[in-house]
Amino acid sequence: MRLERGDAVGLARALIRTDSRNPSLVPGGPGEGHVAAVLRGVLDAWGFRVELQEVAPGRPNVVARIGTPGPHALMFNGHLDVVGVDGMTHAPFAADERDGRLYGRGSSDMKAGVAAMCAAAALAADGLTHGEVVVAGVVDEEFESRGTRALVAAGIRADAAVVTEPTGLAIMPAHRGFVWVDLVFHGRAAHGSRWDLGVDAIRHAGLVLAELDAFDADELPRRSHPLLGHPSVHASLIAGGSGMSTYPDRCELKIERRTIPGETPAQVMAEVEAICARVRARRPALRVDARLSLAQSPSDVPTDAPIVRALRDALEHQAIDVRTEGMSAWTDCAVLNEAGIPAVCFGPGDMSLAHAHEEYVETEQIRRAAAVLERLARGWCGGATNGVEAPWRN
Repeated sequence: MRLERGDAVGLARALIRTDSRNPSLVPGGPGEGHVAAVLRGVLDAWGFRVELQEVAPGRPNVVARIGTPGPHALMFNGHLDVVGVDGMTHAPFAADERDGRLYGRGSSDMKAGVAAMCAAAALAADGLTHGEVVVAGVVDEEFESRGTRALVAAGIRADAAVVTEPTGLAIMPAHRGFVWVDLVFHGRAAHGSRWDLGVDAIRHAGLVLAELDAFDADELPRRSHPLLGHPSVHASLIAGGSGMSTYPDRCELKIERRTIPGETPAQVMAEVEAICARVRARRPALRVDARLSLAQSPSDVPTDAPIVRALRDALEHQAIDVRTEGMSAWTDCAVLNEAGIPAVCFGPGDMSLAHAHEEYVETEQIRRAAAVLERLARGWCGGATNGVEAPWRN
């Protein structure tokens, strides 16, 4: 495929047209192999030094470098996988363009961002005299983030990173984490008429849910983050019982606790245990096992960090309003930050359209994002700006 060097919209169109549904989420999904090949071909033609990093069979990261290895390195990171397409109101992989919008699964989340970051690095290449840009198109972000985890495990590093998730061109230095907890309630099966024998596992789950509701309403709002607000908890799934006239001997409840920076999985589990203990004090027959199923850390970069200040400078240079906000969703920023790479989200698109029945991105946002990221790359890896060292480096 031949695209004019730095054609962000053309690259977005090509990526959207390539089905890359994550097979861990969509049985029979093709994975990222085909879209990685498309991206590799374009980046090769644009002068990048490109390698594929096999993360799982047929599912490679695309790692491309451009510029001069030197004192500064900047990473642009974006995921290539998409979720399923059931219920979509338009063709999922046609990349139809109407009224200045590109439609398709992954258009907002986040192939437009991947295209913008690649085009930006390509257009900035002649000015990257004091460093290089590392472009990483990664797999599996929508499931377990195996792609970015493999990236950092391989020792790939940078001074800072921009993950080009859809932010509507706002800078988003922080997002919540999450903790998934499985609760299994044990009752005693008995005929519905034998209240003296039966122990209702579902009702015990309901009592814990009521206590969780009070915790969510009364305690969690007392904690806050300046960009993210307060943490939360909700019930995700529940199952139990075997018949209308039988006391249920088992009930399974799954909850999700969204965390803000400073909260840990151990803290969340201790809170859940304390909630169960309060219910047990009123209902001694309560028997429940709590197990941590999955945890992903929050992400938090100071709003005066060099990468945030550099993005502000780039936005101002392009006469785009500077907005600093919190990201609603979990992203690979957390993985990069844990590896010591300060990472923020910035990109084209609207997160509210991610995974939706209608998904699109405005083509003008793709172009504007590419222009901002080009300016960022030149400032970060190009030495002095207009003869003066960039102030955000100080």
